[in-house]
Amino acid sequence: MTTQKRRDFGAYLARLRGTKSQSALAAELCDITGTDTVTRHEVSRWERGERIPDDWLPHLARVHNIPLTVLERMAADARGKDTGPEAIPFDLSAFFPDAVPLKTRIANAWHGRAVANAGGNPTLVLVGGYAGSGKTEFARFLSDLSGWAFLDKDALTRRLSERLLISLNGDPHDRHTDLYRDEVRPHEYRCLLSTAYANIDSRVSIILAAPFIDELNDPAWLPRLTHRCQANGVDVTAIWVHSDIDTMHEYIEQRDAARDAWKLANWDEYTAGLNTDNPPDTAHLTIDNRLGAAVSLADQTRRALTKLIP
Repeated sequence: MTTQKRRDFGAYLARLRGTKSQSALAAELCDITGTDTVTRHEVSRWERGERIPDDWLPHLARVHNIPLTVLERMAADARGKDTGPEAIPFDLSAFFPDAVPLKTRIANAWHGRAVANAGGNPTLVLVGGYAGSGKTEFARFLSDLSGWAFLDKDALTRRLSERLLISLNGDPHDRHTDLYRDEVRPHEYRCLLSTAYANIDSRVSIILAAPFIDELNDPAWLPRLTHRCQANGVDVTAIWVHSDIDTMHEYIEQRDAARDAWKLANWDEYTAGLNTDNPPDTAHLTIDNRLGAAVSLADQTRRALTKLIP
């Protein structure tokens, strides 16, 4: 009998297969097992929910690079067996003997991560824009909707940057002099990207919020980053949050951050070097965050997410 749970499991297997044909998957399974017992028709039966591939679960886990325990739990659920948090096929009690809620959360996250990754590669999203453009707000929206990790450059590096500037006899809130640009800024971005690499090397999708002005205006920078990530099976998307001078001024005044004091005191000089007409050529998507924009930032975030997750 083909129940809804069996059909759901079959649809999950189809998503795992992705763009690979059923025949190609069957051939790959035959290759790794040294048999010729899997055919396209058999794969089709699995994906329609007509048959659960019990004997082939270890090989499917290997082909799709996901934990076998995830497929075993989903197959058990498709058969109608108990797959609640207490039926986790791995024992965490040695590590968390008195933390049942944490055990439940880890089990759910383990399962949810595999489901999320079934649709494709992990993703590194760069969210750039000028100060006050709303890039951090957009990145948070995107993180809330996707469940992906979120890192903000200022939150990650600001205290270290301030101490470094003081040690160099500079102003801890300096963001405009050669001292900051030459001696501090490069280290901020290295810290941000090193943290991102640690996540994507573990196949965790992550969103980075930083100006990325020099980086996205360098025609060679994003291709280098993309090549490095794609070598590890990670997709890269660069998003530019577009705003206008008046909107950015209002946002910067409202947040009242010490690092913005020079900008506000020298507004004309600061904005003379900004290109608010056109996004960087390397950006894949542009978000309109001007005051009075026709589409809200939240709606644009949802639209962006549909492009990031086909």
